[in-house]
Amino acid sequence: MWSFFSRDPTKDFPYDVGEPVPELEDRSVWTLHKGKKRGTQDEVSIFLFDVQKNSETLFDIAKASLKRLKTTRHPSLLHYLDSCETEKFLYIATEYVEPLSTHLECMRLEGQQKDLFLAWGVFQITRALSFLNNDGNMRHNNVCLYSVFVTLAGEWKLGGFEFLTTQGHETTNPIPIKILPALEIYDPPEKNDSVKLKSATKCSSDMWGLGCLIWEAFNGPLKNQPALKTVDNIPKQLCTLYCELVSANPASRPNPADIITRCRKLGGYFKNDLIDTMLFLEEIQIKDKAEKGKFFSSLSSHLDNFPENVCVHKILPQLLTAFHYGDAGSAVLAPMFKLGKLLEDPDYQKQIVPCVVKLFASNDRTTRSRLLQQLDQFIMHLQNSTVNDQIFPQVVNGFLDTNAIIREQTVKSIVHLASKLNYNNLNVEVLRHFARLQSKDDQGGIRTNTTVCLGKIAAHLHPQIRQKVLVSAFVRSTRDPFPPARQAGVLALAATQQYFLLSEVANRVLPALCPLTIDPEKQVRDAAFRTIRGFLGKLEKVSEDPSLKEGMEADVHTATPSLSNAAATWAGWAVTAVTAKFYRSHSDTTRVQHSTKSALSKPGSLEQPSSSSMSTTTSSVTSMTSLEHSESASDYDPEHWDMAAWGEIDSSGGTGGSAGSSSAQAAPGLAALDEDDWDNEEWGTLQEQPSAKADLVSPSETWNNSQWTDPIVNSANATFVRSTAGSRLEHRPAAHQNSNDSLGGWEDGEFEPIEENADENNASKMDELRRKREERKLQRQREMEARRSARAQGPMKLGTKIVTAPPPF
Repeated sequence: MWSFFSRDPTKDFPYDVGEPVPELEDRSVWTLHKGKKRGTQDEVSIFLFDVQKNSETLFDIAKASLKRLKTTRHPSLLHYLDSCETEKFLYIATEYVEPLSTHLECMRLEGQQKDLFLAWGVFQITRALSFLNNDGNMRHNNVCLYSVFVTLAGEWKLGGFEFLTTQGHETTNPIPIKILPALEIYDPPEKNDSVKLKSATKCSSDMWGLGCLIWEAFNGPLKNQPALKTVDNIPKQLCTLYCELVSANPASRPNPADIITRCRKLGGYFKNDLIDTMLFLEEIQIKDKAEKGKFFSSLSSHLDNFPENVCVHKILPQLLTAFHYGDAGSAVLAPMFKLGKLLEDPDYQKQIVPCVVKLFASNDRTTRSRLLQQLDQFIMHLQNSTVNDQIFPQVVNGFLDTNAIIREQTVKSIVHLASKLNYNNLNVEVLRHFARLQSKDDQGGIRTNTTVCLGKIAAHLHPQIRQKVLVSAFVRSTRDPFPPARQAGVLALAATQQYFLLSEVANRVLPALCPLTIDPEKQVRDAAFRTIRGFLGKLEKVSEDPSLKEGMEADVHTATPSLSNAAATWAGWAVTAVTAKFYRSHSDTTRVQHSTKSALSKPGSLEQPSSSSMSTTTSSVTSMTSLEHSESASDYDPEHWDMAAWGEIDSSGGTGGSAGSSSAQAAPGLAALDEDDWDNEEWGTLQEQPSAKADLVSPSETWNNSQWTDPIVNSANATFVRSTAGSRLEHRPAAHQNSNDSLGGWEDGEFEPIEENADENNASKMDELRRKREERKLQRQREMEARRSARAQGPMKLGTKIVTAPPPF
């Protein structure tokens, strides 16, 4: 029984004492050690007092400081965890910290980051002293560089309670005698002056210590009190306050609460982005949703100026807490993903990935859209099993969403997910939805982007599936009534040419491309001519040297093909134009123009034809040296071109010809798209519309994601088309610049505008187009003749009034 009471108390102390930390040897009764908690191995700090080596007086001081630390709690005071007393040692376990002196010596911060860090630290110590002096009615009496500690999150914590006293219980001299000689340099001047001592206030001694701390934060350890007169390194915003703090008259030293009030005003030393952010996060639970949304939307722009340790260990945990237990919603995603880049992969898996999985299960369309747009920022941290089992089942629902924006973002996301998807998800599920979208979706931009995305993920497809799908899909796209979709199909054929057998090129690809040489769109014709010449050159080389055939078809059955062979260099222009770009649809454009509207909360059938104006974007296929500004064969009016708003084939599509009615009958149902039936008929047939009068539809309201969407590759040759007639698209060739792309010897000068002549097979269509073109020419001729007749009357002199004769009675 007696052995129970005589057991070692350290067995109940769940912390292991590690190596000592220097700096506190002669400036504290404690020695600081690193420590770890048993079981979890969490890092802590251990303050150790050697009972046998120190006097009874120091032991009493150590026990008194332990009592104060244990019973006094504040966010800016050192956080107590546990303690233990034995015959040999006295232990105190606190949160993991290091002395401020050590932290400043090793600090690598410079410029604005250093200024913000020091301001935040001084603010925290001032706030701690305000709590002790005003709320706790206590004096610390030991404020200096060696009583302040810094956490992993960059927070300054006030410790060193060895000489703390309570108001009303002190002796005739309220400033205690410090037994440690190294600390006497921080004693205020009134300690030895009984006259000045009478005017001392409850906070005057601590304010003197705060002044010493500010001087040491900017200059290093204090060697003697006269050095306090040097203010060269102290910020100008702080100089006036600093001089008041180190004033010889104790009555003139300000109260810490007044210091905070003064310096938090506009232009004050404590008024900066870091302190504003930290104070908001401390009170985030009592903020309303509008305040949180405004805060999170502006937070990302400030993070680059904040110290990294503050971002990782303080701001990020607060954001995660706000996400899990608050109503921060999708607004927290941008700063959370930005800070996630600073984490090591194990920490990312532990902190960010669970949030991502949870967010993908959300039914909120805004959240899902933002996640899909930001996928490139975190996809590299996701494990393949996580993507296939938890992420993809949620993403695939977006293919069937009634909202066009969600569908187009889902198509884009597959580019980032493809490398991590398993065989079934990529080669069966994704392609099944792609086939349906390309044939039945009523948004031309989505059909276009489906083709572009398929070209991008071609390298990840299984060789057998790839050989069955690509030609059929791209050939069908060339018959789409939406011009950018036809152009994307041509470019995709060129970009993925290394996956085609030469027999396919001759029997399927070239016959599909030839009709596009008389396409109403100049850019589609240009793409078709270049691609045809490339394929013909490839066939010609093999004809001259049959031994090249094996090299030309080397990548067809290869799981990880590349564009390294010489035969593929001619398609370099298509790779840069298609596989690195997405078509920007009307839904993207409208989102930028109407930033205050949101379409994500509306049901799917919200697309309405626009009768006033419609805009589409097309991309240049090539970098032509010069393109003649001739009229298109289609019913396009060049006067309605907006040359200042040239878009990109980069973003996704939301506007296009309504091909659903014409293609729905030709394309089979979703269940009928089996893996073994990827032929040209299975991909459906999109009949070419003779005139560009297909109704273009777009969401009536859109969601603004201009700060989330990053164009993948800029296209100097992209064209923005704006029409004032809802039933017509305007076309005007773009003025292209010279290109240095290696096109395998296909010179730009060899391409000339195509003169469209009617023949017996398409006489009705071409006659109609020609008639309209002639009518417009006659109209312009009449206008020019009217102007000439007006000028024939002679020049009008400056200032002459035009007098109109009154009408006859």
